[in-house]
Amino acid sequence: MKNLRKEFPILSQNTYLNTASSGLLYDSLLEYRQEHDFDFLIGGSIFRDTQQDFLTSVKKSVGDFLGCESQNTVLTPNFSLGFNTILNGLEKNKKVLLLDKDYPSVNFSVINKGFKVCYAEVNTSLEQNIEEALIKHTPDVFAFSLVQYINGIAIDLNFLKQLKLKNPKLLIIADGTQFCGTKIFNFSTSGIDILGSSGYKWLLGGYGNGFILFKEGVLDLITPNAYKNAGVDTNYDSSYTSLQARYECGHLDTFNFGSLQYSLEFLSRIGLATIEKDINKLTSYAKTEFGNLNLLEKDVLERNNHSSIFNIKGDQKLYNTLKEKNIITSLRGDGIRISLHFYNTINDIDKLLENI
Repeated sequence: MKNLRKEFPILSQNTYLNTASSGLLYDSLLEYRQEHDFDFLIGGSIFRDTQQDFLTSVKKSVGDFLGCESQNTVLTPNFSLGFNTILNGLEKNKKVLLLDKDYPSVNFSVINKGFKVCYAEVNTSLEQNIEEALIKHTPDVFAFSLVQYINGIAIDLNFLKQLKLKNPKLLIIADGTQFCGTKIFNFSTSGIDILGSSGYKWLLGGYGNGFILFKEGVLDLITPNAYKNAGVDTNYDSSYTSLQARYECGHLDTFNFGSLQYSLEFLSRIGLATIEKDINKLTSYAKTEFGNLNLLEKDVLERNNHSSIFNIKGDQKLYNTLKEKNIITSLRGDGIRISLHFYNTINDIDKLLENI
């Protein structure tokens, strides 16, 4: 990965430990984006004549990357808009299981729309807590983040498979924004019914793009009859009336979605297996070193598998000190959030440790 670091100019002057907040722009993506806008500059509306075919190709790229058929893939400017559209199609008498302290775009969106809610606690026994909450509250929907944005606790993917087998009627909706792009994943064989993600973090796609993946038939099940009937009763073409059009209404920006597609191809050339291996190496080293210094909460230390997001003990003063040393992190929860991607190194972690 050493040569790849040259693609990211910010790394020459900074120790960037903040992908959980924002992924990085890189040289070849910048070149693509400049060429895109130059073509638009000289082509005007002619440039947009092929936009539908292009966006279809983006869906195929997303589907190929994550193991989903393109016809079950929807493009959306970000996860939050797509998730709220999903919720708008659900009957308000549904009960939704949430994880306590999960990302506000998940929890607040559900609460704000008036659904009955129940919770499972995020701690060492996360998966057991979810099972117990299902038995106690019998929810219709389970909506959650695959990786918790504050402390990086990650739900067990094999657990989700078993959960779906045991509860086939439970609608499982996952936010993959802090997950997609960090490891090999096949949506079609997962226990997840709907997976949404923004593209600006681990996928390095820049802002203004995201997607939602649906298992076969699920999109139809969660589309309100009023929408389906409106489509039947009008003479509009399918770009306005299809089930996907509820999420893809209005213009989708080829600049933003082209950036997502370019980065999916960039990550694929590196190889997700290689990316996963490097992230795992960094994660293992960081967890050991942070643990030795008593910087991690007990719940993180006691779990076998963890993401590459950590929340270490620290305050505003330490955060400012790190920033002065060009070590880029985030203040989250009660500590300082550290996040490691494939372009990070053991030396990055060591530099952080030297300044704590």
